Amino acid sequence: MGKRRFSGTDVILIVIFALMAVTTVTLIVLYATRKPEVITGDPVPEVFVPQCPNIPLEQRVDCFPDAGASKQNCAQRGCCWSPLDERSVPWCFFPVNHGYTVESVDTPRANVMTAKLKRMAAPSLFGADVKELSLHAEMQTNKRLRFKIYDAHNPRFEVPHEHVKSLNTDPSSNIGDTLEITHKPFGLTVIRNETKKVVFDTTMAPLVFADQYLQLSAKLPSKNIYGLGEHVHQNYRLDTNWRTWPIFTRDAFPNGGTHNLYGHYPFFLCLEDASGKSFGVFLMNSNAMEVVLQPAPAVTYRTIGGVLDFYILFGDTPEQVVQEFLELIGRPVIPPYWSLGFQLSRWNYGSLAEVKKTVERNRATNMPYDVQYTDIDYMEDKKDFTYDKVKFTDLPEFANYLHEKGQKYILILDPAVATSKRVGNASYESYDRGNAKNAWVTLSDGKTPLLGEVWPGETVFPDYTSQGCIDWWVDEYERFSREIKHDALWIDMNEVANFKKGSKDGCADNNLNYPPYTPRVLDEVLYSKTLCMDAKQAWGNHYDVHSLYGYSMVLATEKALQRVFGENRTLMLTRSSFPGVGKYSGHWLGDNAANWNDIKWAIPGMLEFGLFGVPYIGADICGFFDDSSEELCRRWMQVGAFYPFSRNHNAEGYKPQDPAAYGPESMLVASSKHYLEIRYTLLPYLYTLFYKAHTTGETVVRPVMHEFYSDSSTWTVDRQFLWGRNLLITPVLDPGVEQVRAYIPDAVWYNYETMERLADRKMYVDMHLPGDKLGLHIRGGAILPTQRPNVTTTYSRLNPMGLIIALDDNKQATGELFWDDGDTRETVETGKHIHYTFSVANSKLTMHVAHAGYKDPNNLEFDNIVILGVSQRPESVSVTHVQLSGDLNSTVPDANIQHDVTKKVLTLQGLNLTLGETYVVQWEPSVLEDEYQRFDCYPEENADEAKCNARGCIWQKSTIAGVPWCFFPTDYGYTITNSKDTVSGMTLDITRNMRHRSSNRQGSPDINNLRVEIIYHKSDMLQFKIWDLAIERYEVPVELSLPPTPDTDENSRLYRVTVTHNPFGIQVYRKRTGTKIWDSSVPGFTFSDMFIQVSTRLASENVYGFGETEHPTYKHNFNFHTWGMFSKDQPPGYKMNCYGVHPFYMGLERTADAHGVLLLNSNAMDVTFQPTPALTYRTLGGILDFYMVLGPTPETVVQQYTELIGRPVLPAYWSLGFQLCRYGYANDTEIADLYRDMKSAGIPYDVQYGDIDYMERQLDFVLDKEFTGLPALVDTMREEGMRFIFILDPAISGNETEPYPAFDRGVEADVFIKWPKELSDGIVWGKVWPDYPNVTVNESLDWDTQVKEYRAYAAFPDFFRNSTAAWWKQEIKDFYDKTMKFDGLWIDMNEPASFVHGTVGEQCLGNQLLENPPYMPPLESKHLGLNHKTLCMNSEQILPNGKRVKHYDVHNLYGWSHTKPTYDALLNVTGKRGIVVTRSTYPSSGKWAGHWLGDNFAAWNQLEKSIIGMMEFSLFGIPYTGADICGFFNPSEYELCLRWMQLGAFYPYSRNHNGKGNPRQDPVAWNRRFAEASRDVLNIRYTLLPYLYTLMYEAHAKGSTVVRPLLHEFVDDERTYDIQKQFLWGPAFLITPALAEGVTRVVGYVPDARWYDYYTAKDIGFRSEWVNMHTPLDHINLHIRGGYIIPCQKPERNTFYSRKNPLGLIVALSDSGTAQGSFFWDDGDGIDTVERGEYLLTSFSAQSKTLSSKVTHNGLAAADRLILGVVKVWGTGNIKITQATLTDATGNAHILIPQYNLDTQELIIDATPKSVRADQDFTLTWRTN
Repeated sequence: MGKRRFSGTDVILIVIFALMAVTTVTLIVLYATRKPEVITGDPVPEVFVPQCPNIPLEQRVDCFPDAGASKQNCAQRGCCWSPLDERSVPWCFFPVNHGYTVESVDTPRANVMTAKLKRMAAPSLFGADVKELSLHAEMQTNKRLRFKIYDAHNPRFEVPHEHVKSLNTDPSSNIGDTLEITHKPFGLTVIRNETKKVVFDTTMAPLVFADQYLQLSAKLPSKNIYGLGEHVHQNYRLDTNWRTWPIFTRDAFPNGGTHNLYGHYPFFLCLEDASGKSFGVFLMNSNAMEVVLQPAPAVTYRTIGGVLDFYILFGDTPEQVVQEFLELIGRPVIPPYWSLGFQLSRWNYGSLAEVKKTVERNRATNMPYDVQYTDIDYMEDKKDFTYDKVKFTDLPEFANYLHEKGQKYILILDPAVATSKRVGNASYESYDRGNAKNAWVTLSDGKTPLLGEVWPGETVFPDYTSQGCIDWWVDEYERFSREIKHDALWIDMNEVANFKKGSKDGCADNNLNYPPYTPRVLDEVLYSKTLCMDAKQAWGNHYDVHSLYGYSMVLATEKALQRVFGENRTLMLTRSSFPGVGKYSGHWLGDNAANWNDIKWAIPGMLEFGLFGVPYIGADICGFFDDSSEELCRRWMQVGAFYPFSRNHNAEGYKPQDPAAYGPESMLVASSKHYLEIRYTLLPYLYTLFYKAHTTGETVVRPVMHEFYSDSSTWTVDRQFLWGRNLLITPVLDPGVEQVRAYIPDAVWYNYETMERLADRKMYVDMHLPGDKLGLHIRGGAILPTQRPNVTTTYSRLNPMGLIIALDDNKQATGELFWDDGDTRETVETGKHIHYTFSVANSKLTMHVAHAGYKDPNNLEFDNIVILGVSQRPESVSVTHVQLSGDLNSTVPDANIQHDVTKKVLTLQGLNLTLGETYVVQWEPSVLEDEYQRFDCYPEENADEAKCNARGCIWQKSTIAGVPWCFFPTDYGYTITNSKDTVSGMTLDITRNMRHRSSNRQGSPDINNLRVEIIYHKSDMLQFKIWDLAIERYEVPVELSLPPTPDTDENSRLYRVTVTHNPFGIQVYRKRTGTKIWDSSVPGFTFSDMFIQVSTRLASENVYGFGETEHPTYKHNFNFHTWGMFSKDQPPGYKMNCYGVHPFYMGLERTADAHGVLLLNSNAMDVTFQPTPALTYRTLGGILDFYMVLGPTPETVVQQYTELIGRPVLPAYWSLGFQLCRYGYANDTEIADLYRDMKSAGIPYDVQYGDIDYMERQLDFVLDKEFTGLPALVDTMREEGMRFIFILDPAISGNETEPYPAFDRGVEADVFIKWPKELSDGIVWGKVWPDYPNVTVNESLDWDTQVKEYRAYAAFPDFFRNSTAAWWKQEIKDFYDKTMKFDGLWIDMNEPASFVHGTVGEQCLGNQLLENPPYMPPLESKHLGLNHKTLCMNSEQILPNGKRVKHYDVHNLYGWSHTKPTYDALLNVTGKRGIVVTRSTYPSSGKWAGHWLGDNFAAWNQLEKSIIGMMEFSLFGIPYTGADICGFFNPSEYELCLRWMQLGAFYPYSRNHNGKGNPRQDPVAWNRRFAEASRDVLNIRYTLLPYLYTLMYEAHAKGSTVVRPLLHEFVDDERTYDIQKQFLWGPAFLITPALAEGVTRVVGYVPDARWYDYYTAKDIGFRSEWVNMHTPLDHINLHIRGGYIIPCQKPERNTFYSRKNPLGLIVALSDSGTAQGSFFWDDGDGIDTVERGEYLLTSFSAQSKTLSSKVTHNGLAAADRLILGVVKVWGTGNIKITQATLTDATGNAHILIPQYNLDTQELIIDATPKSVRADQDFTLTWRTN
């Protein structure tokens, strides 16, 4: 080919290209080598004048931290000069006009703030100040704030943290609530949101940000500062008196100075005050730095590189701060079990023979001893990966030698690698291979390995930040492990240590080796005893990464250990560390010395490493350097037995200090053996603490302050420490001492060695600790798992286990046990472990297996249980083995029960309880002497001995709180005089025991002779009734559903009944288990005219129900609590009787069987619980009429109870939509605007209310002039699918000057409550809301004056009368026909409430004992009588049968009587089902109405209490219930209201309602984010409405609960018995709301089933355990239970539209791939559709990749039919599904293309296009390839 010729154009283009190329290369070089944009010649004013206000001395921030401060030099820096007579306070300090200004601030998201900063014109401290900075601040979670300040234009070094970079954030908090920015000069203020306390305030001093000098100061709220490291802190709480702590990893001796040591920890914790609220501050920066603490209190950071990357971590306690910090940096590894054993080591044994000699002499003492080490002397010339083949010839077999006796071998490796040849001039192949891999740290040229000197002589230093080095290290370790078998690895000298300063050739003179400012590090030269700072590593200059050397070595070593040990967990021990190493490694406190200071200072060191996330920590026992005396070593062995890492280690050239070296008979050996055996006994507890550290971040070795932070005396305790919460260690730390000044925190404590309870608490004591003892105390309330010790863990793990139970003040205790094989990696993550929770209450130990994923091969058993604090020997001890196949019960033989009455210790032996199984151990206390067996004879206040004796009772004081001092004699009550048994019951006559005096209540004579009738109504239900046969007494006129004839088949009955004669009592037994579930054969039965009392022992303390009262817990507290019941207009409050009365409870027996008991009595009453366990009823009239249902499950109890009282009403479908109400709408325009805004926001919304403000002067049935447009608005809304409900109060005004038909017709029909004719025959007037006509109300007046001046006389309809029901219906009909349409009715104030007491004038006629009875239950304002805020008790009402009764007897039935006439009227007037919501209720109210939980408050505690209230009303047969969302009283708050909207979206009755005078709180009243979050959660509700409606049908048809406590579904799991912060919809939908301010994580219980996350469709992988759930502000945790099919529909803006959408299904498969469900559908608001058969009921089942729908009833009208829509199948497996076939009722097969997600295992099949009817049978199948 010929040569090509270029044209002229070509030449020109080539030249231009060449010039461009040169220019480009030049620019690239300039860019790559340019300096940061810094100020070199600072543009400052010609004369800079520092502004120096009167800054308090303690707040001065040093402007001249380096040497040479003078007035002149200070002025050159533009700082303030003010010399003092002492040097600790800065003389040269910053003015207020240094620093940066804020140029701009942006908030791109609610949780993010950014800003641009510009340096103010001022002199520079050290030059190269960065002119423009950026700030990025972010609330990553509610508990974690991050703010980073960095160069706005140039990248700088940032720590490449392995764990932090992988974290997900939870952007749920508004950053403006936590962080405020000051503009000039720039500063940040960090605020604790919930208290508004400033915790970190940088405005006290200017920010300095130069290339090699960064400084930030912050004022702190408290001097309780802990952390910063690694140093020797002589005290745990840091000194704030101008102390400077350098941080830069360094090989130095921990001899008590302030110099820097091996690790780098810029983290501290600050305890704010005695509330426990604390925060942590972490600076993510690895450069050399120093931290100054000063008295302000304040902290100043000075670092010489990188960026300022701060994390502020908030906690309510110090422990929570540690948990947050560890979540950030990585939670610690669980060490292998054997590594918790005792360990021996020394530097330079000299030979393997000497090592074995040491091993043998210590074995000979039979002292526990698991691990032997060899230090660098095992190596050939101290070279890594070699061994001395002369002195350690048999080292390859040494591990086997140890393993034969169950011991382990650990050896050491240093990082530095020799460059010299091996013995005999052989190649050192490890070095050669490293060269080939370019594995070394280099000089500044990036090529030449840096040479230094360490133990083997000249060395190179591996660069563990480079992949080549990591590969080399892993390979060398693997090669070496094949040569020398060992069990774990110890890495040392990795700060990195170098015996030369920098390198063998020194270090160059540059700004890395000699920066402008050097922090006060040891020797004041950065490269002293380490590498030159300009050395190069893969992560950057050694200047930046020096303190990460040990961290990077740990990461590389972890890879090596994984390669060599595979699934075995093994152990790593590192000397140098950085936050995050605890995820992989432990640490020891370095090269200490044998002196009494170092034994003391080890405790603060351990406590600090607990903060730093390295719980596997300890000091060299007996000291590394110097000879240890016997006394020092003995005392150190004692305390060292409680170091998590317990190793005795000493240095070359000193006397041996292994325990046996002091002589086999020495006190040291005896003492060491004793405490090591205690350690080994408690290793299961210690191991469990490491599990808690690994899973939650809890500390293992724990400061006393962390547990007792409210006690300021603990803030400085650092010569004692805890293991976890429960074991207090008090060592002797001084020579010649046998008395130790020890602090006993505020708890019950037991001496571990004597098992006796300490008398002292919350005080310092002089503790006697002779030479062989240290203080060891167990905290009351602890359950410690134990195991019989042996000489190694290999053998101890074969031994029986046990428990030590230390009872607290309440005779309760809790604990845990984590158990696995002790050696396999990630057993928590894989589930290959056992997790027990232990609890003791009421003399019952529950050993519950929360997780059983491991079977111990040694068939371990719990053999013995020791219980501390048991004052009496139990009468018997029983053991229940809880099994799926049925529980096994046994009794502990008397010979196996030991009780020490002096020490109050109960020991149970020979139990043989299999590890991994659930057991219940019950000890029955001695009945005769137990004070809990007393029954109160004087429940009134002011009991004394004379009053007690007057009742014929016993007076005896007790030291136990709550125990009655006046109690009944054992035979007080009635005796049987005549009895008759039949096949269907018993009839008894009983007579009062005249040996004892009358109950002695004036005006209430005892009734001496009574009739008792026991009726066996059904196999699962009985009645026992007690009444006066001689004189007719009032009986409750509530009709119950009883069978026409009683049951006569004894064999079918679930119960057996016996009676006792003296005292008379009824005992009901469950036949199957023999459990006595009712036993009223206790003293104290009293039956007088106006006071009846009966007590019964109960089967357990698991009791739920009684109401209506705000209970703080769902399960009742049995510690002598009394609850009054009397319906009252009383907002919910503790121990305040509220609107309804429900004398019903459900009892859960210890066998997990359930029963229910109703007392059909409507008089004022109370119930008392006591720890016996027992229950006492007291009522003020009527008779005793008990009904008991036998379950046996909680759910069947409710079904049986509602069968008795009446099944709940089926609400209209639309009433399950979201509802809005407000007391205080000014006019109809407000409602119209609200409706418009809700539609605009797209928030689902079905019902609008009118409260009493729609009425003219609060008159029923009269429309106010401000609401004249309301009827038209309601018509418009109803046309768009909405519904309207208005309120009606019962009270009717009687003061009208114009005709008022409601009153006039009521008078004509004689419907109002009057006085008895013998007293007056006039209306009993009260006052409620209606105002007088023609008055202007001055609302500024006090309430009582307003009532007196403005409120009209009001009459109260007597709704018992048939005439009243007819009148009421007519008034409602007239309003509907003539004024306004509506769809439901809300009835309020029907307790009945009155604003005057009794009647107008407050002078009740008649018998005053009715108004103020001889006994008053503990009711709200009981001193004002029963008529407080209601009618006179002497008022007369007339039952439908014409019987006249006193309001005294029927008061609690007023709301009940009001409800049915209202429901009947609604149905009659509207022709539709609608809904009635009532405030006052009684058993059977649910037949006609729903209920809201009353006039609650906008407060956080109301959220949890609303769940309790809903669950109680589920028991009471009123499933349509909910609380006023966001609170009725008081202004709500943004976060509170949003969390309440989330929770309220899952109330069956979901209504946002607030009170007059408060700001709006509806979803569109806040901001767009609130509206969107409300919309999203309500869309979920509307999606699931078909499921909720089906549950409502099942409640109506079967009596099932809708809102369901977890215990109803998981009754065999005792942990569910106390759960009240979560609830279920039916059996399958779990709701776990956030109920506390500021939380972004919620701990929820996941019961034993497969559960899917509602949002992701993924199996969450947890069961039978508490789970820390991520809960950002816009999120509520929702889970669907595997094995269930949930019907659903696409949501719309209201149910009118959503009901038209296709039927969707969520099929959540169980472990076996099956699921079931049902679907109920009707027209949504037709009357009696179930009873008339006008509905659809289908059942669904899924198995074998087939979903089937079977129609079980179809009476559905064609207009209400649905087609099948989207079917989602969850948990379908990890094989892709490619085809689905839908076969309809005609047999036609429709091929569908599914969507399948392999990650979530969710299958989505959209059947909508096929229009297959959901009211016909169909099958849907799917298949894989």
